[in-house]
Amino acid sequence: MKQYFAAKAEYPDLLLFFRMGDFYELFYDDARKAARLLDITLTQRGASAGQPIPMAGVPHHSAEGYLARLVALGESVAICEQIGDPALAKGIVERKVVRIITPGTVTDEALLNERRDTLLMAVSRGKQGYGLAWADLAGGRFLVNEVDNADALEAELARLEPAELLLPDEEGWPAFLQGRSGIRRRAPWLFDADSGRRQLLQFFGLHDLTGFGIDDKSLATAAAGALLGYVQETQKQQLPHLSAIAVESAGDAIAMNAATRRHLELDTRVDGDTKNTLLGVLDTTITPMGGRLLRRWLHRPLRDRRVLGERHQAVSTLIESRGDDALRERFRALGDVERILTRVALRSARPRDLSTLRDALAMLPAIRDVLAPLDSPRLDSLSRELGEHTGVAALLARAVAPQPPLKLADGGVIAEGFDAELDELRRLSTHADQFLVDLEQRERESSGIPTLKVGYNRVHGYYIEISKGQADKAPVHYTRRQTLTGAERYITEELKQFEDKVLSARERSLSREKLLYEELLDALNRELEPLKRCAAALSELDVLAAFAERAQALDWSQPELTAEPGLRIERGRHPVVEAVREEPFEPNDLCLGEDRRMLVITGPNMGGKSTYMRQNALIVLLAHIGSFVPASKAVIGPIDRILTRIGAGDDLARGQSTFMVEMAETSYILHHATSQSLVLMDEIGRGTSTYDGLALADAVARHLAASNRCYTLFATHYFELTALAGEPGSGIANVHLDAVEHTDASGAETLVFMHAVKDGAADRSFGLQVAALAGLPRTTLQQARRRLAELEQRGRETHAAQVSPQALDAPQQFGLFAPAPSAAQEALAALDPDELTPKQALEALYRLKSLL
Repeated sequence: MKQYFAAKAEYPDLLLFFRMGDFYELFYDDARKAARLLDITLTQRGASAGQPIPMAGVPHHSAEGYLARLVALGESVAICEQIGDPALAKGIVERKVVRIITPGTVTDEALLNERRDTLLMAVSRGKQGYGLAWADLAGGRFLVNEVDNADALEAELARLEPAELLLPDEEGWPAFLQGRSGIRRRAPWLFDADSGRRQLLQFFGLHDLTGFGIDDKSLATAAAGALLGYVQETQKQQLPHLSAIAVESAGDAIAMNAATRRHLELDTRVDGDTKNTLLGVLDTTITPMGGRLLRRWLHRPLRDRRVLGERHQAVSTLIESRGDDALRERFRALGDVERILTRVALRSARPRDLSTLRDALAMLPAIRDVLAPLDSPRLDSLSRELGEHTGVAALLARAVAPQPPLKLADGGVIAEGFDAELDELRRLSTHADQFLVDLEQRERESSGIPTLKVGYNRVHGYYIEISKGQADKAPVHYTRRQTLTGAERYITEELKQFEDKVLSARERSLSREKLLYEELLDALNRELEPLKRCAAALSELDVLAAFAERAQALDWSQPELTAEPGLRIERGRHPVVEAVREEPFEPNDLCLGEDRRMLVITGPNMGGKSTYMRQNALIVLLAHIGSFVPASKAVIGPIDRILTRIGAGDDLARGQSTFMVEMAETSYILHHATSQSLVLMDEIGRGTSTYDGLALADAVARHLAASNRCYTLFATHYFELTALAGEPGSGIANVHLDAVEHTDASGAETLVFMHAVKDGAADRSFGLQVAALAGLPRTTLQQARRRLAELEQRGRETHAAQVSPQALDAPQQFGLFAPAPSAAQEALAALDPDELTPKQALEALYRLKSLL
């Protein structure tokens, strides 16, 4: 317990797995917490201060499963191992914390999601914004960025979704960080830019950071230093796979805030479903590392038309040559090379990691043969990045057994014929059985005892066994080793020498194999950088081949990215809706340009307005990751942002109502949209009263069209907004999705949605018909129809009163939008007659007259 308390004092906030024999034990509050989280038995052992000590434990051989569950729950664990050999230890075996497992630093295969990056992020802050640094330890990537404000920080957190977030332990952080899982508060001095710079220079062995491009990024440097310090503190070993820092620039990618990612359902739906998402439809990659790269591309669509053009051309080439099929067939034999190389660098690679790496390297010539005849700059570049690696491939082929065991301790990892000394030691072990058979036969003949047996057990070693009735015939050179109830066991000098030789051979064989394995890891680490480039090239080839497969299977076409402003999409489809629908999807066009900036979209609920808006945003996004798109033709000009305001939902944790969330998201769009932004606005103003909502919707639409000048799809049920299209120079046009009422053979009326986008405004909304489809009671619908008739009649009467001569003496029903006060009215309202001299009053009268 002294050892336990000493280790626990070092890591008071972590669960301590304390090795005791074949179990990891937890004590006190750790035991209570682990028992609750893992559903394991809480017991007790001994006593402290007269009270039993709570204890819970998990078997050593199955600890990974329990660790995975704890990491998934956001817990961190310190592993305290037995350092000494129990057989040689005098007194208590020495124990020491050998590693710390946290949600953001895991590298063990069993603790990771194979198709999703597990990221550790650190954030620093200053007057000019925030510095971000994040690392994928399992993939060997280290990146930094700086953002200007809290909105941009929230967008980056939504994009990267770090498993663990390091923050200075200070007040004043944005509200969206409250309650976020995986936050680790660290001492503020750990986020100092100068000390961070020194730490980075020491880690990478450099004189300056110019080569990384972060010399002028003090906030990013501070975050990177804090992250690196945390990684070194938890991993307690060298990290050779983190060999560089990459800088991400916000201007290189299409910006999407957290709300946009949520509304577009890129990889997760609101209900948690991941299958019916864009990634679910798009991801047919073969390898886990290809799947992770595709997810990164999807969350960071690029703006560089040269890079995207090369990707599109590569996909087109693979389709034309059918090279995607050949590549994908070969990829089926590849494993997760990227993460295997990380485990090699951390010296935690298992024997089957090396056999998987061996098989992958053996596949490279066949992959290069597929790529060789293809005319594509990007594919040619990737072929060169694969490299040769003939030496490493040959070494692994000679050194690693064809089917190695799971663990090095099991033996048999190194192939026969690789090392003469190991082969000799193995022969001594494998030939032991034949020697014993021969020895038993000789001893029976020489002693005249036909029942004599030669055997072995782990306690007493080798022995010659003679029954009690024959014991008096034992030769004089036999030395008694053990007496049993019905037999005597003996040892001879020859058998003793054989025992020493065989047992030591087994121990020396495992020791020799471990040494050779370490040398093999050394050799691989010397080639780590070219091997990492090879893994990156394989990942990209996997993604491009998946793009080619999807384009053919789903009838997608190559988009054209142009420098000319505008969006022209012909026969576009929603990739996810089309994938899940059994009926054919109705394609629709989109045309936006300099003189046509906004479409006001009207039509019934369920008519397809939201689908139409989302499909165009997804087509633009797919084009900017290098994929083909679900349209017969797509010509896309420069796009800097995709911004959306779709759906209804509150944020009770931050005290925001549904309408407040709607207005906050709308405000973000109005402040950030530019003339190169694509904006989706769905049902603005529905969270408040009719007049308030309509007034807000009108003002927002006018602002987007006149001030932001962005490409806007504006869906609404306020038919009054269709009048905006009639204003000269507004850049606004009306389109609608139609529905038709149909009477079936039984006389029942049904509503058929056409899902086709047509020019002009809708003439009705079919709200009651949609309610009927949803199954509202008939009495409720009848009451609604009567009330609707009353409201419509009242509206007609009010309109007639407003335009008739008799309306002069009747109470006035003002229009929904009162005209803005004129300059004369504003000037009149500012006057105070009691304060004016006659001359000032006359001047004011002339001024009012001129204003009219």
